[in-house]
Amino acid sequence: MIVENNCLILQILRISTEQEEVLMSTIITQQAERDIQRFEANRAELVELIARVLRADGTVQPLSGLHLARSSSLTAPLHSVSIPSVCVIAQGAKEVLLGESRYRYDPLHYLLTTIELPGASRVVEASKERPYLSLRLELPPALVSSVLLEAGYTPLRKQVGARAITVSTLDSNLLDAVVRLVRLLDAPAEAPVLLPLITREIIYRLLIGEQGDRLRHLAVLGGYTSDIARAVARLRQDFDQPLHIEELAHELGMSVSGFHHHFKAVTAMSPLQFQKRLRLQHARRLMLGEDLDAASAAYRVGYQDASHFNREYKSLFGVPPMRDVQRLRGETAAFSGQ
Repeated sequence: MIVENNCLILQILRISTEQEEVLMSTIITQQAERDIQRFEANRAELVELIARVLRADGTVQPLSGLHLARSSSLTAPLHSVSIPSVCVIAQGAKEVLLGESRYRYDPLHYLLTTIELPGASRVVEASKERPYLSLRLELPPALVSSVLLEAGYTPLRKQVGARAITVSTLDSNLLDAVVRLVRLLDAPAEAPVLLPLITREIIYRLLIGEQGDRLRHLAVLGGYTSDIARAVARLRQDFDQPLHIEELAHELGMSVSGFHHHFKAVTAMSPLQFQKRLRLQHARRLMLGEDLDAASAAYRVGYQDASHFNREYKSLFGVPPMRDVQRLRGETAAFSGQ
């Protein structure tokens, strides 16, 4: 009789455990479904909010540090120097080219940049019916440091290979904060108060996400990345001057080979490639903005040989300098006439 009772108790316990497992599985499934529905609702709202502000192709900065973009067609690579920021796409897709690396992101992924880098980007998914819509939020290092310290994070140890740009999966909580940020465009009276608060929340959610360590490098609290950040700042300031690798490596307390290794690990380029990109992009701006000829622009950015400049310019932009500038001016005129 005792044995039968024990068996009955065990059977009841087994059934109870199975029921609990089924219940828990149901709860998890329902929560996952709610998260998906919440994500899709937020994404749809983000599309609507950006499309309402940008009714034609172009870019706009409606709030301090917040940039919105729209394109109804695929674009050629746009060369520029990125700044520390997080980029979220509401609709469409984009590709960023950094050195030999390519980073594609879309509504399910965000792009994080933590150091100023010369690169190129292009819209790879867009149409008139479903235009590319995105936002970029600047991440001032001082603000990142403030949030990091408030959250109780400690400085990073020496770390090698932390690339200064990456793509990660966009989670529901981060997207929710981004949508609330863009909603401020419809509440200008609230924006001065809530913009800093929501920006801090976005930074915090980035810090606790899978790219938290990379974002911590933006605060330049330690590790090899802080040394490379100093090197990047130096190259940006003196891009038109001869590059002395040995001197720069010595200032950072590194060997030449070590400096090359760590610089490429962070920027995806060698120091020489980095300087060349800066020079060519600046020369392009000089020819467009100051109407300089190719030879004058070349000398202004540090080239001593105009033919060498022409070869490197064509290698980066695909066409010789003056033909490229004429094409850009024609595109600008056509866009202005729309």
